[in-house]
Amino acid sequence: MIHRVTLSITKINTVDLELDDQLAPKTVSSFLKCLPLDVTINSWGEELYTNETPVTVGVENAKPLVDLMDVAYWPDGKAICLFFGPTPMSKKGEVRTYSSVNVIGKIKIADKKFLKNMPDGIVATFSLSK
Repeated sequence: MIHRVTLSITKINTVDLELDDQLAPKTVSSFLKCLPLDVTINSWGEELYTNETPVTVGVENAKPLVDLMDVAYWPDGKAICLFFGPTPMSKKGEVRTYSSVNVIGKIKIADKKFLKNMPDGIVATFSLSK
């Protein structure tokens, strides 16, 4: 089942996400139960990641390489990650995570330039889309 979620960046913009509970059902369910969820966003290369969240799921179909525009949960840091390009650990043609993540969905609508220029420490809210 597809779940539509919006990431609202305070007074700036929104990012539309689609979560698919067939990818990592326990992770998606745990994340959805936490919504709405206020977070602080930081960047690492062309990845945005949140501060620690109340999602407490372990490894579920985790992998170290993800696809462009994947949304994932990082069990080691209890963080939600949005991958819109290479990270500092990526090699040419890949998007490599710091350590394995549970992929939970896709970024559907977002301006890559906006994502790339987002300042660290900005406050944002994940919520179910209306």
